[in-house]
Amino acid sequence: MIGPADGPFLLWGVGATNRAVARALSRRGCEFIAVDDAPGAGVQQAVAEAGGVLQASPPDGELAVLMSRCGAFLPTPGLADGHRAMRAAAGAGTAILSEFDLSAAWDDRPVVAVTGTNGKTTVTTLVAAALAPSTGAVAAGNNDLPLVSAIDDPAPAVFVAEASSFRLGRSRSFRPSVAAWLNFSPDHLDVHASLEAYEEAKAGIWRHLGAGDVAVVNEADPVVAARRPAAGRVVTFGRPASDVATCGDSLRVGGEPLVEIARLPRRFPHDLRNAEAAAACALAAGAPAEDVRVALESFRGLPHRLELVAETDTNRWYDDSKATTPEAVLAASGAFESLVLIAGGRNKGLDLAGLAGAASIRAVVAIGEAAGEVGAAFAGSRPVRRATDMAGAVAAAGEMALPGEAILLSPGCTSFDWYESYRQRGEHFAALVRAAVGEGGPE
Repeated sequence: MIGPADGPFLLWGVGATNRAVARALSRRGCEFIAVDDAPGAGVQQAVAEAGGVLQASPPDGELAVLMSRCGAFLPTPGLADGHRAMRAAAGAGTAILSEFDLSAAWDDRPVVAVTGTNGKTTVTTLVAAALAPSTGAVAAGNNDLPLVSAIDDPAPAVFVAEASSFRLGRSRSFRPSVAAWLNFSPDHLDVHASLEAYEEAKAGIWRHLGAGDVAVVNEADPVVAARRPAAGRVVTFGRPASDVATCGDSLRVGGEPLVEIARLPRRFPHDLRNAEAAAACALAAGAPAEDVRVALESFRGLPHRLELVAETDTNRWYDDSKATTPEAVLAASGAFESLVLIAGGRNKGLDLAGLAGAASIRAVVAIGEAAGEVGAAFAGSRPVRRATDMAGAVAAAGEMALPGEAILLSPGCTSFDWYESYRQRGEHFAALVRAAVGEGGPE
């Protein structure tokens, strides 16, 4: 059990997660010190209200001394592997922990964990919806509710945790009872030291499984399949012969129909993979089959994930602003026969050349800091226009689109060059589109 004797705890970065960590530590009488490289408005007050002290970022010599006298180091989830505080922790032998470690030390209720480069939020949402009627399950982790805060609620019998690589890579003892790895492709190379380090972080979801735990494995993903754990029971999805699979006109579990595909509001190819994974997780966690079926039949998608925002007599416009990797763009593009793509933003250190592999992309509008990289990816193979703001991108895409084509904002990059978040980017895009097609003005 983590308690006051294990401190003081050093928190580096005071964003939403570490603010929740600070409050959780304070409630349990644990001393902590907070450091932030660029503290924004309200950070000092948030730390003080949690009973801690915000310290200025120390020089390397002082940092080594500070780290050596701390019982544990809790970096903000997005702190880069190569950050000097990470190096100092390693040099001092200070334990690096995540909010998942604290949650496991303070609460023994079962956790269903979901990781993957793409689809985490959707599958987490579906699993929580399927489990909620019987267990009161809530979704937590890499969303607006850190797991370390969710455990304060005594009502849920189980938690469903969206497990980012940032959290998994810094977890020492996190052991979910059901753990799904959805897929793997390059991502977050601006944070992880290498692609191998990113993969190793993802694999951490299965590192501590015991004989009674369940690993949900995507057989169709070669990286995930190769990491199939030796411990625990394995449930598969992704292929027609998997334990959970879409075959013919239905999604089947153990060969028996669970739900008709025609009854699913979301049934693009990647939606069906998400439905398979969610069904596998929820059933493994004890959800009644009927509750799983109802959850799947009720799910109409999440904002900014291939969301239809406007339709005219000739075109449909989709907001897929959450797609911040090339693989996410390819998955979305596969849902259409022909489309105009709006792509770009701030690259996360990824190779954008693979975007040109989507046969359905007929024309491209390049935006943001990575506009040049997007243009280079399609050079000589598709017409490309460059836009200097989102209004220009919407106008250009509308001009380039042929009758019957989809127009898709699926950036393949983060939003932080022009916007504060992918949500803000998607909302601005949708408002501009609706204004352009006569459904209202931009907000």
